[in-house]
Amino acid sequence: MLQETPRIRVISATEFYTIRSESSSKTMDVDASFLKSRRGIVKVAEMGTLFVAFVCFAVASAPKYIAATLLELLITLLLLLLYVLKLNKKVAFFFWPLVDALNSVFAAVYLTILSLIALTSSNIPVTLAGGVLCLLSVALLCAESYTLFKIITFNKPRSETETQNQVHQ
Repeated sequence: MLQETPRIRVISATEFYTIRSESSSKTMDVDASFLKSRRGIVKVAEMGTLFVAFVCFAVASAPKYIAATLLELLITLLLLLLYVLKLNKKVAFFFWPLVDALNSVFAAVYLTILSLIALTSSNIPVTLAGGVLCLLSVALLCAESYTLFKIITFNKPRSETETQNQVHQ
C-alpha cells in the first residue's frame, strides 16, 4: 500500500500567506510584511551582524564570545519567527513588545561589555572584527529598543495598543 504524502498549498494574499495542508485542517499564517517593516529589517540586520561576529569569534577560538553571540542570535531568531509566524497572537499571555524591548536593552548592555572586553584584551584581528561587529549589533539593538518603547503604551486600552502593533512601525 502506498501512502500519499500530504501536500501543502500556499495561498497568497497581499501582505501575508496562509499555509494550509490538504490532509488536515490546520493553517498557519505567515506575515511576510513584517520582514519588510522597519522592525523586521532591524531584526534581520541584527541577526546578520551577530552571525558574522559569531563566525569571527569561532575562527579566533574564543569560546566565551562564541557562546554569548550565539545565544543572542538564537533569541533574535526566535523573536523574528514569533512575529513572522504570528505566534504572538496565539500566545497572548505575554506582552511580546515589552519582552522584545527588554531583551534588546539587556542584550545591548551585555554585548557592549562583551565587545569592549574583546577589543581591549585581544590583539587577534578576527577577535577585534568580532568586537566591532558586536558594537554594530549594540547600535541596532538600541535603535530597536527605542522604537519598541515608543510604541509601547500602558495607559491605553488593549485594542488601541494592538492596532499600533499591527502597523509594525
